[in-house]
Amino acid sequence: MRQYTLKTERPNPRATYLNELNAEQRQVVEAGAGPLLVIAGAGTGKTRTLTYRAAHLVQQGVDPDRLLLLTFTNRAAREMADRVMRLVPEQAGRLWAGTFHGIGNRILRRHAELLGYGSNYGILDSQEARDLMDLVLAEGVPDPSKRRFPKGSVLLDILSSSVNTERGVAQVLADDHPQFVSLGAEIEKLLTAYLQQKAGMNVMDYDDLLVNWRLLLENHPDVRAGFQARFAHILVDEYQDTNRLQSGVVRLMAGADNNVMVVGDDCQSIYAFRGAELRNILDFPEHFPGAQVMRLEMNYRSTPEILAVANASIRHNKQQFDKTLRAQRDAGPVPAYVCLSDGRQQAAFVAQRVLELRDEGVQLSQQAVLYRAHYQAMELQIELQQRGIPFTIRSGAKFFEQAHIRDLVAHLKVLFNPLDRLAWSRVLRLQDGIGGQGATTIFQALAQGGDPWASLVQGTPIHGLNGRARKAFDQVRDLLLDLGAPHLLTDPASMLELVLQRGYQAYLDRNYANAETRAEDVRQLAHHASQYADYRAFLEELALVETATAEDIQSGGPGDECLMLSTVHQAKGLEWDAVFVLHLADGHFPLQRALRTQEEVEEERRLFYVAVTRARHTLHLCHPQWATGRDRFPVLHRPSRFLSELPHTRADLLETWRVA
Repeated sequence: MRQYTLKTERPNPRATYLNELNAEQRQVVEAGAGPLLVIAGAGTGKTRTLTYRAAHLVQQGVDPDRLLLLTFTNRAAREMADRVMRLVPEQAGRLWAGTFHGIGNRILRRHAELLGYGSNYGILDSQEARDLMDLVLAEGVPDPSKRRFPKGSVLLDILSSSVNTERGVAQVLADDHPQFVSLGAEIEKLLTAYLQQKAGMNVMDYDDLLVNWRLLLENHPDVRAGFQARFAHILVDEYQDTNRLQSGVVRLMAGADNNVMVVGDDCQSIYAFRGAELRNILDFPEHFPGAQVMRLEMNYRSTPEILAVANASIRHNKQQFDKTLRAQRDAGPVPAYVCLSDGRQQAAFVAQRVLELRDEGVQLSQQAVLYRAHYQAMELQIELQQRGIPFTIRSGAKFFEQAHIRDLVAHLKVLFNPLDRLAWSRVLRLQDGIGGQGATTIFQALAQGGDPWASLVQGTPIHGLNGRARKAFDQVRDLLLDLGAPHLLTDPASMLELVLQRGYQAYLDRNYANAETRAEDVRQLAHHASQYADYRAFLEELALVETATAEDIQSGGPGDECLMLSTVHQAKGLEWDAVFVLHLADGHFPLQRALRTQEEVEEERRLFYVAVTRARHTLHLCHPQWATGRDRFPVLHRPSRFLSELPHTRADLLETWRVA
């Protein structure tokens, strides 16, 4: 009975799904053999087109077992496979669909012995990889604190960057970790030991799944030829996000016919910091001579007014495929260019406008606030909490809950309340040589007389510390006493900057792969602190933020309604009815550190393009004009170049709002 039902519902397969496509999509789906590059703009249905292409190939007689679909997340792979299954349910079960790592593992299981592994090799998750690197580090550098050696997690990041960007370790250090260049020879020795340990344990980490897949294809021509013959078509999603290693694997897997279809948007290539290589998609026609290049430009997400801003901005990039997004939706409001006095007014405006939009029928869950860097949401988080507006942060802790922010604030809390044992413990345990027991010993000795601060000033001796711990405590004592200088107590910004300079920057460098991002958070916290008359007023403000109840600041259940706060990177692939983009001032968006080369400027512009194209109906582009400098004098912030370069002769492009 079920078979008859299926046949009745699908008398003409072409009519049931090909007619659901627009002309651009259908042209891609029905394209002939050979290499095919599909430049798919934001909101144009690229994944739908790719899966319909796979279904069409099956319908045309290609064995599903000879189709390979590659993407970046397990969820995307499942969704693609499920879509194909729904389109051609009786034939798609044998489809090869998965992430690059998943498919690499599937292939390596069949040929692991050729690379010196057993077929039962294990796969280290990220925590296990860190544990193994820590063991290698402990054996290779018995006392890394003496040399200010990077921690295991940072070493793994160095190795991963080298592998995925095909740069030597020395080049990665010079480009990304210059503070460790002098340790280059020792670092390379440790990374080699880590690789040897994995081989001896018959395990691979995630990067090995790609590295060994490529080695298998490069070093064993018979295996390569077998897979090239097996797969009649290779289809790759989000090709603009591939790194050099992944694009190399795709080229090696392609057979003589080069039936490789890749779908992506060069204008949404925003992950260079993860190793994504823009040239992969730009150079596809060179890598695959004779490639057809097709475009998807019909946007189903945003209004014409929003797309006009996106198109006008991205045209300033030189390295790209030309395309113009066209709106399928009806007209909507002109995007607003919102001129604000400073960050606090920006936060107040966004909070008020969010509530107004909710009253107009736009749910909080259909609104989002996007920003270039996490610190830029700091003032807004305070404002939302004070107003009781529920919000959630995508893939990240709230600004004041981050470990490095708590570390800095703990130094000030020790001065504010010397009996705060938790603050003392946090400050002391940042030092190499002082663990939990050492911190307890120090605090108990200082508190024995009733006033730990007085004991610190008087130089009360601390008994029971070894040489390393004693040296570390002396450094902490000197720093805290300097922080307590009367002229600094009225300058909380300088207090925080002093902590960063006197050891905390080095601590970040050793312990975090994203040390510079965290340091920038600290500098922006110091900038925020400059608005307060003294450090006590600053701490009191933070206390109000930290003690806000969970139901006031973030909902708990899946059905609760929350405003979304997100960096632009984390927002890619998502969409909302209303979007606010914060801190559109040069130096903030684009970030100052991303303006060294034209390539970096163009990636920042692509980030702006991604931010704009997240909005379906309403878009607010916010520019705070003034900020308080470190000397407490106002500093004028020019509008982001991504705003000022828009054609101002077009009155319908942006509507200027000035907030009183």
